[in-house]
Amino acid sequence: MKLSRSFMLGAALALASTPALANSYLNTNVAFTQQAEMSQADTIVILVPADTQTLDIPGLARNTREQLERAIQVNDFKAGSGALLEVVAPVGSDASRIVLLGVGELDTATRVQNERAGAALITALNSAKAENVVFATQLINSAANPSLKVAQIAHGMDLRGYHFDRYKSDAEPRQTMNLTWTATEQAEGEYNRLLALAEGVFLARELVDSPARDMGPRAFIERVRELEDMGVELTVLSPEQVEEMGMGAMLSVGLGSKDGSWMLAMQWRGSDEQPLALVGKGNTFDTGGVNVKSASGMRTMKGDMAGGAAVVGAIRTLAQQNSSRHVVGVVPLTMNMINENSSVPGDIFTAGNGKTIEINNTDAEGRMGLADGLWYAETQFNPRAIVDIATLTGAKVGAVGTAYSAIFSDDERMIETLRVAGDNTGELVWQLPMHESYMTTIRSNIADLINGGSPGASAGAMFLREFVEDTPWAHVDMAGNGLVQSASGIHPVGATGYGVRLLVEWVNVYSQGE
Repeated sequence: MKLSRSFMLGAALALASTPALANSYLNTNVAFTQQAEMSQADTIVILVPADTQTLDIPGLARNTREQLERAIQVNDFKAGSGALLEVVAPVGSDASRIVLLGVGELDTATRVQNERAGAALITALNSAKAENVVFATQLINSAANPSLKVAQIAHGMDLRGYHFDRYKSDAEPRQTMNLTWTATEQAEGEYNRLLALAEGVFLARELVDSPARDMGPRAFIERVRELEDMGVELTVLSPEQVEEMGMGAMLSVGLGSKDGSWMLAMQWRGSDEQPLALVGKGNTFDTGGVNVKSASGMRTMKGDMAGGAAVVGAIRTLAQQNSSRHVVGVVPLTMNMINENSSVPGDIFTAGNGKTIEINNTDAEGRMGLADGLWYAETQFNPRAIVDIATLTGAKVGAVGTAYSAIFSDDERMIETLRVAGDNTGELVWQLPMHESYMTTIRSNIADLINGGSPGASAGAMFLREFVEDTPWAHVDMAGNGLVQSASGIHPVGATGYGVRLLVEWVNVYSQGE
């Protein structure tokens, strides 16, 4: 039952024409079988529950079992989630090494812990240059859902195993690693579903990892057109159409760039229900405009569209999973560059909802794009709830760091469902206030609003609230979460794909609660 990543099988059926992103970014072949041949492996991985002392595994030679049990005792291996113990295989064994992977308490280890265990494992296997790996999973069969646990560990391996090296002229050839799991068809189906999620993350990472010169608004749209082959309906508005619809807020951001400002909308009709809407900031590079950023501040600004990338990745995931949800993704696409046409402080622009905005700082461009993105999503698709996501403010990083995203809403259900989605995925969120007194800081003397205000992250949210009417809405400020400088957990160096997992989970949590 070898899994082909070109065609999704089992529980996560998708269209056969779906491009398999995993083939581009992973060096692994994954198979599931009821009985794996350990004799064909150079590496055997045994999944070990917490505090296991004896390894009663069919096919494991007695001397091998005794050596491993001795290693557990000598090393005081408690098999906590993600703990690793590598043992040289006994003389006469076909394998070179045996790796014990701790999976923690069977019925309390979370999805997040399982995924991080998988991430730790693939890092160790890559370091060991393993080629043929067989997984023994029999010791976790007493878990409430052993198939799901296996799938989550394998998913974590995929997320950490991602490589983006297309721009390296001397990229090291990656040795293919064959991974054979002793597991059921149910585990394979669960893995397929999570592989669709991984590929959504991979697409978001690719969009953010790509240089701005290669991933401006036009290129972003062309890259996303593959979603049409998966049944996603795309709507693209040119700068001329954006202007015709009166969306001057987002138009102001792209005045200095050759591409101008474009609106991208993606619709997955998994049902006839009123849709949920996801709106993501799509500023493909941010110089700061005439309020220019410092050199160090500009270094990572190709990642300023990480929120938009997360929305694209979420829509791709839902389509590939053949989700029964009706979801719309909206991404206002801009590039905040500098020329004689660029907006300057003091300029006034009219947003799609008719409100006028005075430019206080051209580096507060994200809320300008999102303002029209929110208005467009609400008026064109009539969603039952909206979540927007953006790398919006440095103030967010100062408030909660990068362990959390900051969330804002006046709707308790929006806050609670986002909190649950964050806890489930490990993309944690923390609510910050939206006090009415903050409104005075975003009022202009000569226009309706000004794109500034204090405190920074909250003022940004208060500004965005002005562009949503009666729809339940929440704002996610993910500043600082889109790129990492060193590998950690499920994230390799570079783009994280942050937000894809949070948004997909939120869609399901919010829908299940209705």
